[in-house]
Amino acid sequence: MSKFDVVVIGAGAAGLFCAGAAGQRGLKVLLLDHAPKVAEKIRISGGGRCNFTNREVSPANFISENAHFCRSALAGYTPQHFIALMESHGIAWHEKHKGQLFCDRSSGDIIEMLIKECDVGGVVRQQPCGVQAIRCTDATTQPGHRFELDTSNGLVHAHQLVIATGGLSIPKIGATDFGQRLAAQWGHTIVPLRPALVPLTFTAEQWAPLVPLAGISLQVEVSASLQNTAAGGKRKKTEPPLFLEDLLFTHRGLSGPAILQISTYWHAGQALTINLTPTIDLASSLKQAKTGSRKQLSTQWGQSLGDAVPQRLAQTWLTQQSNTNTALRTDALLAELKDKDLEALGRSANAWSITPSGTEGYAKAEVTAGGVDTRELSSQTMESKRVPGLFFIGEVVDVTGWLGGYNFQWAWSSAMACARALTPQPD
Repeated sequence: MSKFDVVVIGAGAAGLFCAGAAGQRGLKVLLLDHAPKVAEKIRISGGGRCNFTNREVSPANFISENAHFCRSALAGYTPQHFIALMESHGIAWHEKHKGQLFCDRSSGDIIEMLIKECDVGGVVRQQPCGVQAIRCTDATTQPGHRFELDTSNGLVHAHQLVIATGGLSIPKIGATDFGQRLAAQWGHTIVPLRPALVPLTFTAEQWAPLVPLAGISLQVEVSASLQNTAAGGKRKKTEPPLFLEDLLFTHRGLSGPAILQISTYWHAGQALTINLTPTIDLASSLKQAKTGSRKQLSTQWGQSLGDAVPQRLAQTWLTQQSNTNTALRTDALLAELKDKDLEALGRSANAWSITPSGTEGYAKAEVTAGGVDTRELSSQTMESKRVPGLFFIGEVVDVTGWLGGYNFQWAWSSAMACARALTPQPD
Protein backbone atom coordinates (compact mmCIF):
# COMPACT_ATOMS: atom_id res chain seq x y z
CA MET A 1 0.00 0.00 0.00
CA SER A 2 1.21 3.50 -0.93
CA LYS A 3 0.25 6.67 0.92
CA PHE A 4 0.15 10.16 -0.61
CA ASP A 5 -0.99 13.62 0.35
CA VAL A 6 -2.64 13.93 -3.06
CA VAL A 7 -3.55 11.60 -5.89
CA VAL A 8 -4.28 13.32 -9.21
CA ILE A 9 -6.16 11.21 -11.75
CA GLY A 10 -5.60 12.40 -15.32
CA ALA A 11 -2.26 13.41 -16.84
CA GLY A 12 -3.56 16.00 -19.27
CA ALA A 13 -3.03 19.74 -19.13
CA ALA A 14 -4.87 20.36 -15.84
CA GLY A 15 -3.63 17.21 -14.10
CA LEU A 16 0.04 17.66 -14.98
CA PHE A 17 -0.01 21.32 -14.03
CA CYS A 18 -1.80 20.73 -10.72
CA ALA A 19 0.47 17.83 -9.76
CA GLY A 20 3.62 19.85 -10.44
CA ALA A 21 2.38 22.90 -8.52
CA ALA A 22 1.26 20.78 -5.55
CA GLY A 23 4.54 18.86 -5.49
CA GLN A 24 6.52 22.08 -5.45
CA ARG A 25 4.54 23.14 -2.37
CA GLY A 26 6.03 20.15 -0.55
CA LEU A 27 3.17 17.70 -0.92
CA LYS A 28 3.66 14.03 -1.72
CA VAL A 29 1.83 13.63 -5.04
CA LEU A 30 0.91 10.65 -7.19
CA LEU A 31 -0.22 11.30 -10.78
CA LEU A 32 -2.13 8.49 -12.52
CA ASP A 33 -3.46 8.03 -16.04
CA HIS A 34 -4.86 5.01 -17.87
CA ALA A 35 -3.29 6.09 -21.19
CA PRO A 36 0.30 5.11 -22.04
CA LYS A 37 1.26 8.69 -23.04
CA VAL A 38 0.81 11.96 -21.20
CA ALA A 39 -1.05 14.98 -22.55
CA GLU A 40 -1.91 13.72 -26.03
CA LYS A 41 -4.51 16.49 -26.34
CA ILE A 42 -1.76 19.07 -25.85
CA ARG A 43 0.39 17.29 -28.41
CA ILE A 44 -2.20 17.44 -31.21
CA SER A 45 -3.61 20.88 -30.42
CA GLY A 46 -3.02 23.95 -32.55
CA GLY A 47 -1.71 21.95 -35.48
CA GLY A 48 1.03 20.56 -33.26
CA ARG A 49 2.04 23.95 -31.84
CA CYS A 50 -0.50 24.19 -28.99
CA ASN A 51 -2.63 27.31 -28.68
CA PHE A 52 -1.71 27.37 -24.98
CA THR A 53 -3.66 30.49 -23.93
CA ASN A 54 -5.18 33.72 -25.15
CA ARG A 55 -3.87 37.13 -24.23
CA GLU A 56 -7.38 38.53 -23.69
CA VAL A 57 -9.01 35.93 -21.40
CA SER A 58 -12.09 37.01 -19.45
CA PRO A 59 -15.09 35.21 -17.90
CA ALA A 60 -17.13 36.32 -20.92
CA ASN A 61 -15.16 33.81 -23.03
CA PHE A 62 -16.65 30.85 -21.15
CA ILE A 63 -20.02 29.14 -20.99
CA SER A 64 -21.38 27.39 -17.89
CA GLU A 65 -24.69 26.89 -16.11
CA ASN A 66 -23.04 28.94 -13.34
CA ALA A 67 -21.67 31.83 -15.39
CA HIS A 68 -19.55 33.51 -12.69
CA PHE A 69 -17.87 30.38 -11.34
CA CYS A 70 -14.70 30.72 -13.44
CA ARG A 71 -14.02 34.32 -12.39
CA SER A 72 -11.97 33.63 -9.25
CA ALA A 73 -9.68 30.99 -10.75
CA LEU A 74 -9.03 33.04 -13.89
CA ALA A 75 -8.11 36.08 -11.79
CA GLY A 76 -5.83 34.00 -9.57
CA TYR A 77 -3.75 32.59 -12.41
CA THR A 78 -3.70 34.63 -15.61
CA PRO A 79 -2.26 34.17 -19.11
CA GLN A 80 0.62 36.40 -18.04
CA HIS A 81 1.49 33.97 -15.25
CA PHE A 82 1.64 31.06 -17.67
CA ILE A 83 3.65 33.06 -20.21
CA ALA A 84 6.18 33.84 -17.47
CA LEU A 85 6.47 30.14 -16.66
CA MET A 86 7.08 29.29 -20.31
CA GLU A 87 9.72 31.96 -20.65
CA SER A 88 11.46 30.66 -17.52
CA HIS A 89 11.79 27.37 -19.42
CA GLY A 90 13.08 29.14 -22.53
CA ILE A 91 10.03 28.28 -24.66
CA ALA A 92 9.55 30.70 -27.55
CA TRP A 93 6.01 31.63 -28.57
CA HIS A 94 4.14 33.93 -30.93
CA GLU A 95 0.75 35.59 -31.18
CA LYS A 96 -1.69 34.87 -33.98
CA HIS A 97 -5.26 35.88 -34.69
CA LYS A 98 -7.22 37.62 -31.88
CA GLY A 99 -4.75 37.14 -29.04
CA GLN A 100 -4.13 33.43 -29.63
CA LEU A 101 -0.68 32.35 -28.41
CA PHE A 102 1.20 29.39 -29.89
CA CYS A 103 4.57 27.71 -29.37
CA ASP A 104 7.14 28.67 -32.00
CA ARG A 105 8.48 25.14 -32.26
CA SER A 106 6.22 22.38 -31.00
CA SER A 107 3.49 21.54 -28.51
CA GLY A 108 5.99 19.02 -27.18
CA ASP A 109 7.75 21.95 -25.51
CA ILE A 110 4.70 22.49 -23.28
CA ILE A 111 4.51 18.81 -22.37
CA GLU A 112 8.23 18.70 -21.57
CA MET A 113 7.84 21.80 -19.39
CA LEU A 114 4.94 20.31 -17.43
CA ILE A 115 6.86 17.06 -16.87
CA LYS A 116 9.88 19.03 -15.66
CA GLU A 117 7.64 20.93 -13.24
CA CYS A 118 6.40 17.59 -11.92
CA ASP A 119 9.94 16.29 -11.59
CA VAL A 120 10.99 19.39 -9.63
CA GLY A 121 8.05 18.74 -7.29
CA GLY A 122 8.98 15.09 -6.83
CA VAL A 123 5.71 13.91 -8.33
CA VAL A 124 5.39 10.14 -8.71
CA ARG A 125 3.93 9.39 -12.17
CA GLN A 126 2.39 6.06 -13.10
CA GLN A 127 1.28 5.38 -16.67
CA PRO A 128 -0.51 3.43 -17.84
CA CYS A 129 -2.30 2.85 -14.56
CA GLY A 130 -6.01 2.11 -14.39
CA VAL A 131 -8.24 2.88 -11.41
CA GLN A 132 -10.72 0.09 -10.72
CA ALA A 133 -12.44 1.50 -7.63
CA ILE A 134 -12.30 4.43 -5.22
CA ARG A 135 -13.66 4.40 -1.67
CA CYS A 136 -14.08 7.16 0.88
CA THR A 137 -12.70 6.07 4.25
CA ASP A 138 -13.62 7.36 7.69
CA ALA A 139 -11.29 10.31 8.25
CA THR A 140 -12.03 10.25 12.01
CA THR A 141 -10.62 6.75 12.41
CA GLN A 142 -7.96 7.03 9.70
CA PRO A 143 -6.67 10.61 9.84
CA GLY A 144 -5.09 11.70 6.59
CA HIS A 145 -6.44 8.81 4.54
CA ARG A 146 -9.79 9.91 3.18
CA PHE A 147 -9.55 7.92 -0.07
CA GLU A 148 -8.61 4.37 -0.90
CA LEU A 149 -7.93 3.53 -4.54
CA ASP A 150 -7.67 0.13 -6.17
CA THR A 151 -5.32 0.60 -9.12
CA SER A 152 -3.63 -1.69 -11.59
CA ASN A 153 -0.42 -0.98 -9.66
CA GLY A 154 -1.89 -1.80 -6.25
CA LEU A 155 -3.72 -0.17 -3.35
CA VAL A 156 -3.23 3.56 -2.76
CA HIS A 157 -4.32 5.77 0.15
CA ALA A 158 -4.66 9.52 -0.27
CA HIS A 159 -5.52 12.47 1.94
CA GLN A 160 -6.96 14.33 -1.08
CA LEU A 161 -8.11 13.33 -4.55
CA VAL A 162 -8.03 15.50 -7.67
CA ILE A 163 -10.05 14.48 -10.73
CA ALA A 164 -8.61 15.89 -13.96
CA THR A 165 -9.89 13.31 -16.43
CA GLY A 166 -11.39 15.66 -19.03
CA GLY A 167 -14.38 14.70 -21.17
CA LEU A 168 -15.41 12.57 -24.11
CA SER A 169 -13.77 14.57 -26.88
CA ILE A 170 -11.39 12.74 -29.21
CA PRO A 171 -11.92 9.17 -27.94
CA LYS A 172 -9.07 7.85 -30.10
CA ILE A 173 -6.60 9.35 -27.62
CA GLY A 174 -8.31 7.72 -24.65
CA ALA A 175 -11.02 10.21 -23.66
CA THR A 176 -13.67 8.86 -21.26
CA ASP A 177 -16.35 10.13 -18.88
CA PHE A 178 -14.63 8.52 -15.88
CA GLY A 179 -14.57 11.76 -13.88
CA GLN A 180 -18.21 12.59 -14.48
CA ARG A 181 -19.28 9.06 -13.54
CA LEU A 182 -17.21 9.23 -10.38
CA ALA A 183 -18.76 12.59 -9.46
CA ALA A 184 -22.25 11.22 -9.99
CA GLN A 185 -21.37 8.19 -7.83
CA TRP A 186 -20.72 10.60 -4.96
CA GLY A 187 -23.91 12.57 -5.44
CA HIS A 188 -22.79 15.36 -7.75
CA THR A 189 -25.11 16.75 -10.38
CA ILE A 190 -23.78 16.38 -13.92
CA VAL A 191 -24.72 19.02 -16.48
CA PRO A 192 -25.47 16.91 -19.59
CA LEU A 193 -22.40 16.33 -21.74
CA ARG A 194 -22.31 17.32 -25.41
CA PRO A 195 -19.68 17.92 -28.09
CA ALA A 196 -18.46 21.52 -28.32
CA LEU A 197 -16.14 23.40 -30.66
CA VAL A 198 -17.36 20.93 -33.26
CA PRO A 199 -18.43 21.02 -36.95
CA LEU A 200 -22.19 21.04 -37.58
CA THR A 201 -23.95 18.67 -39.95
CA PHE A 202 -27.19 18.60 -41.95
CA THR A 203 -29.41 15.93 -43.43
CA ALA A 204 -28.37 14.61 -46.85
CA GLU A 205 -31.51 16.08 -48.42
CA GLN A 206 -31.00 19.46 -46.79
CA TRP A 207 -27.34 19.69 -47.76
CA ALA A 208 -27.37 18.16 -51.25
CA PRO A 209 -27.59 21.51 -53.13
CA LEU A 210 -24.56 22.82 -51.21
CA VAL A 211 -22.28 19.77 -51.43
CA PRO A 212 -20.51 21.26 -54.50
CA LEU A 213 -19.36 24.13 -52.29
CA ALA A 214 -17.17 21.85 -50.13
CA GLY A 215 -13.78 23.42 -49.56
CA ILE A 216 -14.92 27.04 -49.86
CA SER A 217 -13.97 29.30 -46.96
CA LEU A 218 -14.96 32.91 -46.24
CA GLN A 219 -15.35 35.29 -43.33
CA VAL A 220 -18.88 35.49 -41.94
CA GLU A 221 -20.88 36.62 -38.96
CA VAL A 222 -22.74 33.82 -37.20
CA SER A 223 -25.14 33.72 -34.29
CA ALA A 224 -27.64 31.29 -32.77
CA SER A 225 -31.25 31.94 -31.86
CA LEU A 226 -31.89 33.49 -28.45
CA GLN A 227 -33.37 30.39 -26.85
CA ASN A 228 -30.91 28.01 -25.25
CA THR A 229 -31.80 24.81 -23.46
CA ALA A 230 -30.61 24.68 -19.89
CA ALA A 231 -29.80 21.58 -17.87
CA GLY A 232 -32.88 19.53 -17.08
CA GLY A 233 -34.64 20.56 -20.28
CA LYS A 234 -35.74 23.96 -18.99
CA ARG A 235 -35.87 26.89 -21.38
CA LYS A 236 -33.96 30.04 -20.59
CA LYS A 237 -33.30 33.20 -22.52
CA THR A 238 -29.66 33.91 -23.25
CA GLU A 239 -27.96 35.86 -25.96
CA PRO A 240 -25.13 33.93 -27.60
CA PRO A 241 -22.28 36.07 -28.94
CA LEU A 242 -22.07 37.14 -32.55
CA PHE A 243 -18.86 35.65 -33.94
CA LEU A 244 -16.95 37.18 -36.86
CA GLU A 245 -14.74 34.34 -38.08
CA ASP A 246 -14.02 32.13 -41.07
CA LEU A 247 -16.58 29.55 -42.18
CA LEU A 248 -15.77 26.40 -44.16
CA PHE A 249 -18.23 24.46 -46.32
CA THR A 250 -17.75 20.68 -46.07
CA HIS A 251 -19.38 17.69 -47.74
CA ARG A 252 -21.57 17.14 -44.67
CA GLY A 253 -22.15 20.66 -43.42
CA LEU A 254 -20.29 23.61 -41.95
CA SER A 255 -17.01 23.95 -40.10
CA GLY A 256 -14.26 26.53 -39.58
CA PRO A 257 -13.70 28.81 -36.58
CA ALA A 258 -17.07 30.57 -36.93
CA ILE A 259 -18.98 27.30 -36.68
CA LEU A 260 -16.77 25.81 -33.98
CA GLN A 261 -17.37 28.91 -31.86
CA ILE A 262 -21.14 28.96 -32.24
CA SER A 263 -21.42 25.18 -31.79
CA THR A 264 -20.75 25.58 -28.06
CA TYR A 265 -23.94 27.64 -27.80
CA TRP A 266 -25.98 25.56 -30.24
CA HIS A 267 -28.61 23.04 -29.12
CA ALA A 268 -30.67 20.64 -31.22
CA GLY A 269 -33.46 22.41 -33.07
CA GLN A 270 -31.87 25.86 -32.95
CA ALA A 271 -31.43 27.83 -36.13
CA LEU A 272 -28.20 29.61 -37.01
CA THR A 273 -28.16 33.01 -38.68
CA ILE A 274 -25.19 33.52 -40.97
CA ASN A 275 -24.22 36.73 -42.72
CA LEU A 276 -22.13 35.73 -45.72
CA THR A 277 -21.17 39.36 -46.47
CA PRO A 278 -20.77 41.19 -43.13
CA THR A 279 -19.44 44.36 -44.81
CA ILE A 280 -22.07 44.57 -47.58
CA ASP A 281 -25.80 45.28 -47.33
CA LEU A 282 -26.76 43.35 -50.43
CA ALA A 283 -30.41 44.43 -50.62
CA SER A 284 -29.42 48.11 -50.58
CA SER A 285 -26.64 47.53 -53.10
CA LEU A 286 -28.94 45.74 -55.55
CA LYS A 287 -31.73 48.30 -55.27
CA GLN A 288 -29.34 51.23 -55.73
CA ALA A 289 -27.86 49.60 -58.82
CA LYS A 290 -31.31 48.97 -60.26
CA THR A 291 -32.05 52.54 -61.40
CA GLY A 292 -31.24 52.94 -65.10
CA SER A 293 -29.44 49.61 -65.19
CA ARG A 294 -29.48 47.38 -68.25
CA LYS A 295 -27.50 44.61 -66.57
CA GLN A 296 -28.70 41.11 -65.97
CA LEU A 297 -29.22 40.05 -62.36
CA SER A 298 -26.31 37.59 -62.49
CA THR A 299 -23.91 40.36 -63.59
CA GLN A 300 -24.97 42.81 -60.91
CA TRP A 301 -25.06 40.10 -58.25
CA GLY A 302 -21.43 39.30 -58.94
CA GLN A 303 -20.45 42.98 -58.89
CA SER A 304 -22.31 43.64 -55.61
CA LEU A 305 -20.58 40.73 -53.94
CA GLY A 306 -17.17 41.75 -55.29
CA ASP A 307 -14.39 39.79 -53.59
CA ALA A 308 -16.43 39.20 -50.42
CA VAL A 309 -17.70 35.82 -51.64
CA PRO A 310 -15.87 33.27 -53.83
CA GLN A 311 -17.30 33.17 -57.36
CA ARG A 312 -18.37 29.53 -57.11
CA LEU A 313 -20.40 30.29 -54.00
CA ALA A 314 -21.92 33.43 -55.57
CA GLN A 315 -23.08 31.54 -58.65
CA THR A 316 -24.44 28.58 -56.69
CA TRP A 317 -26.25 30.87 -54.28
CA LEU A 318 -28.03 32.80 -57.03
CA THR A 319 -29.00 29.58 -58.79
CA GLN A 320 -30.50 28.18 -55.59
CA GLN A 321 -32.46 31.36 -54.94
CA SER A 322 -33.78 31.39 -58.52
CA ASN A 323 -34.98 27.82 -58.03
CA THR A 324 -37.22 28.94 -55.18
CA ASN A 325 -38.22 32.35 -56.59
CA THR A 326 -38.80 32.32 -60.36
CA ALA A 327 -38.61 36.12 -60.50
CA LEU A 328 -34.91 35.86 -59.72
CA ARG A 329 -33.89 34.28 -63.03
CA THR A 330 -30.18 34.71 -63.55
CA ASP A 331 -30.83 36.25 -66.98
CA ALA A 332 -33.53 38.64 -65.71
CA LEU A 333 -32.86 42.34 -66.18
CA LEU A 334 -32.14 44.01 -62.88
CA ALA A 335 -34.32 47.03 -63.72
CA GLU A 336 -37.35 44.82 -64.21
CA LEU A 337 -37.14 43.12 -60.83
CA LYS A 338 -39.31 44.19 -57.91
CA ASP A 339 -37.66 45.64 -54.84
CA LYS A 340 -39.22 42.94 -52.65
CA ASP A 341 -37.49 40.23 -54.71
CA LEU A 342 -34.12 42.00 -54.50
CA GLU A 343 -34.62 42.41 -50.75
CA ALA A 344 -35.36 38.69 -50.42
CA LEU A 345 -32.22 37.86 -52.37
CA GLY A 346 -30.14 40.16 -50.21
CA ARG A 347 -31.58 38.73 -46.98
CA SER A 348 -30.86 35.19 -48.13
CA ALA A 349 -27.13 35.96 -47.94
CA ASN A 350 -27.08 38.62 -45.20
CA ALA A 351 -29.33 36.63 -42.86
CA TRP A 352 -29.08 33.03 -44.01
CA SER A 353 -31.15 30.99 -41.56
CA ILE A 354 -30.37 27.29 -41.41
CA THR A 355 -30.98 24.62 -38.77
CA PRO A 356 -28.31 21.92 -38.35
CA SER A 357 -29.43 18.36 -37.82
CA GLY A 358 -26.50 17.53 -35.55
CA THR A 359 -22.75 17.66 -35.05
CA GLU A 360 -19.73 15.61 -36.09
CA GLY A 361 -19.71 14.27 -32.53
CA TYR A 362 -16.97 13.71 -30.01
CA ALA A 363 -14.60 12.32 -32.63
CA LYS A 364 -14.25 15.83 -34.11
CA ALA A 365 -15.11 17.94 -31.05
CA GLU A 366 -12.22 19.85 -29.51
CA VAL A 367 -13.86 19.91 -26.06
CA THR A 368 -16.80 18.52 -24.10
CA ALA A 369 -19.39 20.97 -22.79
CA GLY A 370 -21.21 20.19 -19.56
CA GLY A 371 -19.73 18.24 -16.69
CA VAL A 372 -19.64 18.47 -12.90
CA ASP A 373 -22.09 21.16 -11.81
CA THR A 374 -20.00 24.07 -10.52
CA ARG A 375 -22.67 25.08 -7.99
CA GLU A 376 -21.48 22.05 -6.01
CA LEU A 377 -17.82 23.12 -6.09
CA SER A 378 -15.89 25.92 -4.40
CA SER A 379 -14.94 28.56 -6.97
CA GLN A 380 -11.92 29.42 -4.82
CA THR A 381 -10.44 25.93 -4.54
CA MET A 382 -12.36 23.57 -6.90
CA GLU A 383 -13.17 21.38 -3.87
CA SER A 384 -16.41 19.44 -3.73
CA LYS A 385 -19.04 20.77 -1.35
CA ARG A 386 -20.31 17.20 -0.99
CA VAL A 387 -17.12 15.22 -0.37
CA PRO A 388 -14.32 16.87 1.65
CA GLY A 389 -10.92 16.48 0.04
CA LEU A 390 -12.30 15.77 -3.43
CA PHE A 391 -11.43 18.26 -6.19
CA PHE A 392 -12.42 18.61 -9.86
CA ILE A 393 -10.39 20.65 -12.37
CA GLY A 394 -10.20 21.32 -16.09
CA GLU A 395 -12.60 19.98 -18.70
CA VAL A 396 -14.36 17.57 -16.32
CA VAL A 397 -16.06 20.64 -14.84
CA ASP A 398 -19.00 22.48 -16.46
CA VAL A 399 -16.83 25.33 -17.78
CA THR A 400 -16.24 25.51 -21.54
CA GLY A 401 -14.14 28.15 -23.25
CA TRP A 402 -14.19 29.62 -26.73
CA LEU A 403 -11.88 28.47 -29.47
CA GLY A 404 -8.53 30.22 -29.24
CA GLY A 405 -6.61 29.03 -26.17
CA TYR A 406 -9.32 29.68 -23.58
CA ASN A 407 -9.80 26.05 -22.58
CA PHE A 408 -6.11 25.59 -21.91
CA GLN A 409 -6.15 28.70 -19.76
CA TRP A 410 -9.05 27.23 -17.78
CA ALA A 411 -6.93 24.10 -17.28
CA TRP A 412 -4.02 26.15 -15.92
CA SER A 413 -6.19 28.43 -13.78
CA SER A 414 -8.41 25.77 -12.24
CA ALA A 415 -5.38 23.54 -11.61
CA MET A 416 -3.51 26.29 -9.80
CA ALA A 417 -6.55 27.23 -7.69
CA CYS A 418 -6.74 23.60 -6.61
CA ALA A 419 -2.98 23.16 -6.04
CA ARG A 420 -2.87 26.18 -3.75
CA ALA A 421 -5.67 24.71 -1.62
CA LEU A 422 -4.20 21.22 -1.18
CA THR A 423 -2.69 20.39 2.20
CA PRO A 424 -0.38 17.71 3.58
CA GLN A 425 -1.98 14.82 5.42
CA PRO A 426 -2.05 15.24 9.20
CA ASP A 427 0.42 13.31 11.33
